Amino acid sequence: MVVENIFTEMAAILAISALIGALAVKLKQPLIVAFIAVGILVGPAGLDLVTAEEPLHLLAEIGIAILLFAVGLKLDLHLIRSMGRVALATGMGQVIFTSVVGFLIALGLGMSLVGALYVAVALTFSSTIIIVKLLSDKREIDALHGRIAIGFLIVQDIAVVLAMIGLTALGAGEAAEHVSIAFLMTFLKGAVFIAVLGVLMRYVLPNLLSHLARSQELLILFAIAWAVLLATGGDHLGFSMEVGAFLAGVSLASTDYREAIGSRLVTLRDFLLLFFFINLGAQLDLSTLGNQLGASLIFSAFVLIGNPLIVMTIMGYMGYRKRTGFLAGLTVAQISEFSLILGALGVSLGHIDMDTMGLITLVGLITIGLSTYMILYSHQIYNRLAPYLDIFERKIPHREQTEDSSGEVGEFDIILFGLGRYGRNIAKNLRLRQRKVLGIDFDPQVVADCRREGFPARYGDAEDPEILEHLPLSSASWVVNATPGRDVNLVLLKALRERGYKGKIVLTAHTLAEAEAFRAAGADKVLWPFIDAAEQAVDALSAPMDRISEISPWPITLTEVRLKPGFVAAGKRIRDLDLRAATGATIIAVDRAGRSHFDPDPDFLLFPGDRLVLMGERENLDRARALLELREELKSGNGALFRMKEISLATDSPWKGRTLSELNLRGKYGITVIGIRRGEERITSPQPSELLLEGDVLVVVGSEKAIRTIETPE
Repeated sequence: MVVENIFTEMAAILAISALIGALAVKLKQPLIVAFIAVGILVGPAGLDLVTAEEPLHLLAEIGIAILLFAVGLKLDLHLIRSMGRVALATGMGQVIFTSVVGFLIALGLGMSLVGALYVAVALTFSSTIIIVKLLSDKREIDALHGRIAIGFLIVQDIAVVLAMIGLTALGAGEAAEHVSIAFLMTFLKGAVFIAVLGVLMRYVLPNLLSHLARSQELLILFAIAWAVLLATGGDHLGFSMEVGAFLAGVSLASTDYREAIGSRLVTLRDFLLLFFFINLGAQLDLSTLGNQLGASLIFSAFVLIGNPLIVMTIMGYMGYRKRTGFLAGLTVAQISEFSLILGALGVSLGHIDMDTMGLITLVGLITIGLSTYMILYSHQIYNRLAPYLDIFERKIPHREQTEDSSGEVGEFDIILFGLGRYGRNIAKNLRLRQRKVLGIDFDPQVVADCRREGFPARYGDAEDPEILEHLPLSSASWVVNATPGRDVNLVLLKALRERGYKGKIVLTAHTLAEAEAFRAAGADKVLWPFIDAAEQAVDALSAPMDRISEISPWPITLTEVRLKPGFVAAGKRIRDLDLRAATGATIIAVDRAGRSHFDPDPDFLLFPGDRLVLMGERENLDRARALLELREELKSGNGALFRMKEISLATDSPWKGRTLSELNLRGKYGITVIGIRRGEERITSPQPSELLLEGDVLVVVGSEKAIRTIETPE
């Protein structure tokens, strides 16, 4: 099909991409597969719309550079050092295994020696771009298996460069010493490149970025330019554009601006990667497939099964759990776009014919398509296969137990999964209330940061049922998952119940449907981060302080104090504070959970989270604020700030036949009655006028000392 100009051609390609992409989403299919299908449709095998191959290829390469740059941004030098050993071992182990066994299979199928060598090398390399895109979409780049996968994919990229140098030299008929010199020069150029980059990271980039950051637009422009520049440098120096772009990201990973840069590049990255997948599909020449279906199925099965198995074997030997090895292994269950480039190189050098090129192309189509689904549904696949994978795990997976061990001692009240912003804030406030919290997160860097802050944390994933074996569930009264997602929450809930956990389980929902599903499955509580935050925002916008100011006939001086856990005023009645006598200020309203209490009476009990509206002179208000925000001193020992006690009223109890207001238990003893059990009846938050009867069981709270004084009522 003839297209008038490049702009019209791009418009047609984008329109077709949007249409097929929408259809894929409707059918719940991966967009990567859809966009490769678009490439085939608009390429020579379909509508033949792609005439402007160079602009399409350029956009694809810029997208690749930004993708690898964004990955590098997430990896600091400490992480690279910690992951280097396993990345090198798995990367090289998989390359050697796949190339040797693939070579033997090719010879067994009757291929020539050189043709078998090309096919073996083509089967060896996985697509860094596709894997990184899938892991990013699943938010697993920062997971342990994601970091390991990125490490050995970079090792593969370096290996493919060396392989192409060797095959090019073979085509040129160069002597062995010339090939060795080519390898040595590539190594030396890489070492110099990294050394120069290290100097820039230490002395130039931090100061440069601090100046550029005054303008967000300029900062992002520099980041893109830096990614493309180093990608170009890596390409010209002979060790791949991907490696150069990745190192560009690493060079900025230790700066204060990596989060700002990474978040702003996401949309641009995804748009440009569209052209990579279309370009990949357009390059597939289906006319070369011929009669290669049988051989391609054999090689595809080898790649889809054999590559993950060797990665699992190596990682299991190194002390990683079978789950980590399985999830990392799935990322090598396809061949790379480099495989097609390698095949094209072999055709141009006269080493292989078009039938062999067709074989490589067909293996690429099968493995890229199927492995995309395998990675997207990796957790579900693992849950089904887990009982059969014990052979790939040591009896003691010491490598991950090192990650698990945080040096904490004793028992924990609460086990909290997910240490992102929401989870960290939950943990912080729970610890302020003297609760012992153990945090669990799948990001090793987050775990390390928490430990440095003195917060006990372990590496683990809420979707991994086996992590529960290593957690102190017997001492925990609550397990809280602060990570959203229907599947991850339900998997954790099911695993806890199957292990007989008797405590309470709290899950996090983003939608009403999720919340209802969690409650139906047996969750004790459901957290709604967005709903809760919205309610608090509405509370703040409709606070009584603002309404009082609006209706007041003359200017008055008001201030608002929010009681936090640990404030002395929390848990006391207004009369106990004696605020007016002490400071000259008056509490004229209390806002609690969206409900405003105007002119509260002296017996009004204050709780953490209440917002108090004070009226008075400015100096009086300042004194009142200081008094209300005083914190209780944390006690040693078990750290408990109060006790709960049940007290039964006997026949001769002096409390029998009297109301709570008459007894004034708070004033006399410093305790509060929070409930009454009367036969089968349960009375919560009893009123001051409640009359106590013989046989009543009072549920009271108070300090240790106060509880001791009333254990035998006088």
